[in-house]
Order: sequence, then C-alpha cells, then structure tokens
Amino acid sequence: MSGRRRPAPQRGRRARPKASKGESYVGRRFEVEVGPVAHGGHFVARVPLDDASRVVFVRHALPGEQVVIEITEGTAGDRFWRGDAVSVVSAAPERVVPPCPYAGPGLCGGCDFQHVSVAAQRELKATVVREQLVRLGGLSAEDPLVAGLVVEAVPGDEDGLRWRTRQRYTTAPGGGRGMRKYRSHDVIPVDDCLIATADAREPGAGTVVETVEVGGAEHSFEVSADGFWQVHPGAPAALVSAVLSALSPAPGDTVLDLYAGVGLFSAFLADRVGPTGRVVAVEGDPTASALSVGNVPAAEVSAGDVATVLGRLEDGPFDLVVLDPPREGARRKVVEAVVARSPRKVAYVACDPAALARDVAIFAEHGYRLRTLRAFDLFPMTHHVEAVALLERHGG
Repeated sequence: MSGRRRPAPQRGRRARPKASKGESYVGRRFEVEVGPVAHGGHFVARVPLDDASRVVFVRHALPGEQVVIEITEGTAGDRFWRGDAVSVVSAAPERVVPPCPYAGPGLCGGCDFQHVSVAAQRELKATVVREQLVRLGGLSAEDPLVAGLVVEAVPGDEDGLRWRTRQRYTTAPGGGRGMRKYRSHDVIPVDDCLIATADAREPGAGTVVETVEVGGAEHSFEVSADGFWQVHPGAPAALVSAVLSALSPAPGDTVLDLYAGVGLFSAFLADRVGPTGRVVAVEGDPTASALSVGNVPAAEVSAGDVATVLGRLEDGPFDLVVLDPPREGARRKVVEAVVARSPRKVAYVACDPAALARDVAIFAEHGYRLRTLRAFDLFPMTHHVEAVALLERHGG
C-alpha cells in the first residue's frame, strides 16, 4: 500500500478540452438497448445514424435494458460518445432505487453503481476483470481462474454504504459541502455522502496512526494525513491476508516489497521471514518512505522511483516479491527487473484490471504464470475493484 494516489471514487474525472470534430450531439436523446459493461463504470450501447452507428459509453444503465440516453459528450467526427440513461423504458431485474439522492444523471459523479444491487455490482466488476484478462492478458475465458472469479465482500461497510473513512469535499455554491459532477467542474451541494463513515476525516496536515491486525499479529502505522491509505476499513487486513496466503513466506526468505508505501506489507512479511530473512521496501513517495522507516524498523527502506532503484539494487536473487503499483501498473521495465531477481513467487496487488492484465502478459513472456487470483469489493457503489494475483515461475 503505497503513498501514491489512487482514484478517489467521490469525484468524477474532468473532461479535457478538445478540438471540434463537427456537429455537436450533446443534449440529443436516443432510445437504445444497453449492451455489456465496460471498464470504467460504463455500459456499451449503439446509436444508429444515417451513415453508420456510433458507440456510446452510457452511465446509469444496465445490460439488457431499454433506455433513453442523453448525449453528454460527442460530435459527428468522434469515434464514440458518452451519455447518461435519463429514463428507463424496460428495467433489468438488478436495478434498484439509488439509496443516495445525489446519485444519478447530472448529479454527483462519484458513484457509478448506486442504481445496481450490491450483489450485481460485484458480478459486473468480476465481468470486467475477466474481460481484461482475456483481452489484454492472453488468458482463456475457460481458464478456471477467469471463469470462476468472484468479487469478494469485505467486512466494514453497511450493504455497500458507510465505508469511506477519508473523504474530500469541495465548496458548494453559497458555501457548504459539495461534490463535483462527472467529468465536470460543476459542484453539487451534498448534505450527507452515504458512502462516507459518520466520522470520515478530510485529508489534512500532520500524521495519523492506523492499526491493522492479521492472524493474531498487530502493527501500527504512522501515515501522512493527506497521503494514501486504503479508505475501506476492512481493506488493509484483507489485502495483507491475501498476500501472505499467496506467498507463504517462511523464515529465512528474502522479500522485495515494491511500491511499499508506509510499510503495510513489509511489517507482516518481516514477522514471517524473521531475523534470518530480509525485507527490502522500495517506495517512490519520499514522505511515505520516510514514515516506513519507523513503521518497519526490520526492513531495509529505499526511497525513489521503483524502476530506478531496482536498476541499482545489485543484490539478489529474492525469493518473494510484492508488487503494489499505482493505477498504470508496474509496466515492462519494472516487471523485467523483478523477473531478473528470479523470485519463486510474485504477489501482485492491482487497483486496475487492465493494468494487471497487461503486466500478467509481460510476466508470461518470462515464464511466470497466474496461479491464483482473488478480487475484493473495496469500493462499493463505484466501478473500482482490487485484485491480488499470484504469479509463479513455470515449473516452480
């Protein structure tokens, strides 16, 4: 768990200004049948036009529904458009009334799936992970790891609500708290964000202490109050448990913890490898790395770009590696530097299924195969999903 920033589900992305490509279709409405879920919290639909048809990425819909969509971004020359389902002609059985009054077309952009039952949300997320592993990772759709994947619930939320322990608001017009519309600077006044805990703190100066218990072992971590720490209360323990289960570290093992943040994984790994083992933690964020020195005195801590530090880290090989990269993934340079250390196992903690799939494909080029895969619903009501993958050297 690093000091890097991960996507904040409470705010939608802002649209980038772009050159005009002909007549604008923004505001026009079409009745469409909704197709499959796409990575990013959208659903695919097609609008028939005189010359062809246009793909539209639609929010607030579900597969199989007949809906009226309003185009929110798109011109005649664009390859695809974006739109909102503004009315439902024929609803899917998984559709529910959004519990939050600020969720819906033209409202707060933070939650993608408030209109979907929690169980169906998890199946949608599993579908996206499966599709990315097949399309980008080169796995077969019939592979049991792909076909049998489920997104696991994690204790700490209330039926998908009240799980964000840290929440950033913006100022609404006229004062008060607000949230931004999806891909917009516009602000919606928000009295109560239902995915936030009652005592959710806003990022600020100084540090806070977080305590995590896994399997009878407990560690406390000093964390920057405006730095990264998982916001779902059950996330740290769930991820640590999954990583330890995947790697099975033993006394005397040598471990590389990459994108190590404030030392969450390093602390529990150091327990397992003991005084005869070795844990080397590498983190790019200098504040998080400095905090990890105090959090995990048993680890050797290096601050700096992970690829750069690995390039000058001569020692090796390492028995085990933890990779917990930012949203863009580890990428080829880091993957190949990991492979050069000849680890018998790599635990990959992924916050983006497309990046995970691309890196799984690179590992496969070097003889490492996906052996286990678990996915966790750490961001209910949003499209985000976390996964822990185990990669093992073929024949190992």
